[in-house]
Amino acid sequence: MDKSSSHLLRGTLDLLILKSLSWGPRHGYGVAEWIETITEDELRIVEGTIYPALHRMEKRGWISASWGPSENNRRAKFYELTDEGARRLESEASHWQRYVLAMTRALEATAASTA
Repeated sequence: MDKSSSHLLRGTLDLLILKSLSWGPRHGYGVAEWIETITEDELRIVEGTIYPALHRMEKRGWISASWGPSENNRRAKFYELTDEGARRLESEASHWQRYVLAMTRALEATAASTA
Protein backbone atom coordinates (compact mmCIF):
# COMPACT_ATOMS: atom_id res chain seq x y z
CA MET A 1 0.00 0.00 0.00
CA ASP A 2 1.50 3.37 -0.89
CA LYS A 3 1.91 6.07 1.72
CA SER A 4 -1.09 8.11 0.57
CA SER A 5 -3.49 5.18 0.92
CA SER A 6 -2.09 3.77 4.16
CA HIS A 7 -3.43 6.57 6.36
CA LEU A 8 -5.93 5.29 8.88
CA LEU A 9 -9.44 6.64 8.67
CA ARG A 10 -10.51 8.63 11.70
CA GLY A 11 -11.54 6.23 14.47
CA THR A 12 -9.96 3.20 12.82
CA LEU A 13 -6.90 3.23 15.06
CA ASP A 14 -9.07 3.21 18.17
CA LEU A 15 -11.01 0.22 16.84
CA LEU A 16 -7.79 -1.65 16.04
CA ILE A 17 -6.38 -0.92 19.50
CA LEU A 18 -9.55 -2.12 21.19
CA LYS A 19 -9.50 -5.30 19.10
CA SER A 20 -5.84 -5.94 19.92
CA LEU A 21 -6.66 -5.72 23.63
CA SER A 22 -9.69 -8.00 23.37
CA TRP A 23 -7.43 -11.02 23.99
CA GLY A 24 -5.74 -9.57 27.04
CA PRO A 25 -3.34 -6.87 28.21
CA ARG A 26 -0.56 -5.61 25.94
CA HIS A 27 1.99 -2.84 26.18
CA GLY A 28 1.99 -0.09 23.55
CA TYR A 29 4.67 -1.68 21.40
CA GLY A 30 2.77 -4.98 21.54
CA VAL A 31 -0.41 -3.26 20.34
CA ALA A 32 1.42 -1.68 17.39
CA GLU A 33 3.16 -4.97 16.61
CA TRP A 34 -0.18 -6.86 16.63
CA ILE A 35 -1.73 -4.34 14.21
CA GLU A 36 1.24 -4.57 11.83
CA THR A 37 1.32 -8.38 11.99
CA ILE A 38 -2.42 -8.95 11.58
CA THR A 39 -2.58 -6.53 8.62
CA GLU A 40 0.53 -8.10 7.06
CA ASP A 41 2.38 -4.77 7.39
CA GLU A 42 -0.25 -2.86 5.39
CA LEU A 43 -0.81 -0.66 8.44
CA ARG A 44 2.31 0.57 10.20
CA ILE A 45 1.83 2.29 13.52
CA VAL A 46 4.50 4.67 14.83
CA GLU A 47 5.16 5.68 18.43
CA GLY A 48 3.91 9.20 17.82
CA THR A 49 0.54 7.76 16.88
CA ILE A 50 0.01 4.81 19.21
CA TYR A 51 0.80 6.39 22.57
CA PRO A 52 -1.39 9.50 22.22
CA ALA A 53 -4.23 7.20 21.13
CA LEU A 54 -3.70 4.89 24.13
CA HIS A 55 -3.65 7.85 26.53
CA ARG A 56 -6.79 9.35 24.96
CA MET A 57 -8.59 6.01 25.23
CA GLU A 58 -7.48 5.63 28.84
CA LYS A 59 -8.95 9.05 29.67
CA ARG A 60 -12.23 8.02 28.02
CA GLY A 61 -12.37 4.91 30.21
CA TRP A 62 -12.15 2.43 27.33
CA ILE A 63 -8.87 0.96 28.58
CA SER A 64 -7.00 0.86 31.87
CA ALA A 65 -3.25 0.79 32.39
CA SER A 66 -0.82 -0.73 34.87
CA TRP A 67 2.94 -1.16 35.02
CA GLY A 68 4.61 -4.54 34.70
CA PRO A 69 7.63 -6.33 33.21
CA SER A 70 7.78 -6.77 29.43
CA GLU A 71 9.00 -9.89 27.62
CA ASN A 72 12.59 -8.65 27.92
CA ASN A 73 12.09 -7.86 31.62
CA ARG A 74 11.91 -4.10 31.16
CA ARG A 75 9.30 -1.97 32.89
CA ALA A 76 6.36 -1.33 30.56
CA LYS A 77 2.86 0.07 30.78
CA PHE A 78 0.27 -2.57 29.93
CA TYR A 79 -3.17 -1.62 28.66
CA GLU A 80 -6.32 -3.64 29.21
CA LEU A 81 -9.84 -3.38 27.84
CA THR A 82 -12.45 -2.12 30.32
CA ASP A 83 -16.12 -3.10 30.23
CA GLU A 84 -16.84 0.25 28.58
CA GLY A 85 -14.09 -0.47 26.05
CA ALA A 86 -15.58 -3.88 25.26
CA ARG A 87 -18.96 -2.24 24.61
CA ARG A 88 -17.27 0.37 22.44
CA LEU A 89 -15.45 -2.35 20.48
CA GLU A 90 -18.70 -4.19 19.80
CA SER A 91 -20.48 -1.02 18.69
CA GLU A 92 -17.65 0.31 16.51
CA ALA A 93 -17.00 -3.10 14.92
CA SER A 94 -20.66 -3.29 13.92
CA HIS A 95 -20.55 0.21 12.39
CA TRP A 96 -17.30 -0.59 10.59
CA GLN A 97 -18.66 -3.83 9.12
CA ARG A 98 -21.72 -1.98 7.75
CA TYR A 99 -19.44 0.69 6.27
CA VAL A 100 -17.22 -1.91 4.59
CA LEU A 101 -20.26 -3.70 3.17
CA ALA A 102 -21.63 -0.43 1.76
CA MET A 103 -18.26 0.46 0.21
CA THR A 104 -17.93 -3.03 -1.26
CA ARG A 105 -21.36 -2.76 -2.85
CA ALA A 106 -20.46 0.61 -4.35
CA LEU A 107 -17.08 -0.52 -5.66
CA GLU A 108 -18.47 -3.71 -7.15
CA ALA A 109 -21.40 -1.96 -8.83
CA THR A 110 -21.81 -2.95 -12.47
CA ALA A 111 -24.42 -0.34 -13.37
CA ALA A 112 -24.42 3.44 -13.17
CA SER A 113 -27.80 3.46 -11.45
CA THR A 114 -30.46 1.06 -10.26
CA ALA A 115 -33.30 3.47 -11.09
